[in-house]
Amino acid sequence: MSGSSSKSTDFSQSSDKPLSLTRTVINTRPVERAAPLTQHLQAEGLTVVDIPMLALEARASSDTDMRLMRQWLAGEYQALVIVSPTAAASGLAIWQLLERERQANSATDKEAKGTEGSSRLLAAPSHLIAVGEATAAVLNEAKLPFASYQVLQPAIANNEGMLAMPEIDNLQAGDKLLVWRGLGGRRLLVDRLQARDVHIDSIAWYERKMPINAMAQYQQWRQGFNSQNVTAGITASQQAKPIVIVSSGTAFEHWESIVQATKTINLAAENQAMSANTPLKLSDFAYVVLGERLANMVAEKQLSYWRVEDLAPETILTAINTTGL
Repeated sequence: MSGSSSKSTDFSQSSDKPLSLTRTVINTRPVERAAPLTQHLQAEGLTVVDIPMLALEARASSDTDMRLMRQWLAGEYQALVIVSPTAAASGLAIWQLLERERQANSATDKEAKGTEGSSRLLAAPSHLIAVGEATAAVLNEAKLPFASYQVLQPAIANNEGMLAMPEIDNLQAGDKLLVWRGLGGRRLLVDRLQARDVHIDSIAWYERKMPINAMAQYQQWRQGFNSQNVTAGITASQQAKPIVIVSSGTAFEHWESIVQATKTINLAAENQAMSANTPLKLSDFAYVVLGERLANMVAEKQLSYWRVEDLAPETILTAINTTGL
């Protein structure tokens, strides 16, 4: 960690000053994934504002994507890693499509030979590994009566947890791993496994963009937040830092660009009374961030942060309640 104003802790450490439950929390998760966390924090008395920094947009499947899927179905990969619920839903749809196509062709061949077709709809040709409970739920809830696969999960949903799984740890030189993910997403396991000469292919089922209304949502929240402080007679130096939950480097980059874009609007002197148009700086917020890579990005900017290793609502709440940010 660099810089005296940055702060990284783990759950074994606690603050002597418990955080007030009236503090503002900004959830930057995509709309499709924000609700469970927001609802959990609100139920605990926190003021939560949803300002998504990522919009998930489906990508058209390319010829390369379909070729990789057919190779996986043909048993060429030892394991499939699925990194998000969106990737799971998209990949599952193509898997079902290709399986129906295969069975239709198989049924035609067997009818010509006077034999019966197979009744099994989905049979996984490799280990299926889901990163996180929500991702596993998509696969488990979509199981059809004749599906045949087991969804595996790491004990901890991060690189270390994945590498500890025997299905990953036992991969050797020449073995192949397929990853379902989003374009520009985390390169889970890639560096460590490539160092062992494990071949890794990936399919990006969707891409992540900044939501069109992200700037407007942020500015609307900022003006309301500042107005409340003005009404309460709170100066810029006295305000409690809102906590921003960020789960990816791309989301943080979008957040940074939006916050920085407001700095030219009615700049107010530090420690003076705030106005509704007073811009906030990155350092006016505290951050709950996911994983080492994102924590390093935030630490380099000397921002106050708390690192977590998964996005379970209980984990986020524990971080917020125990941090002294």
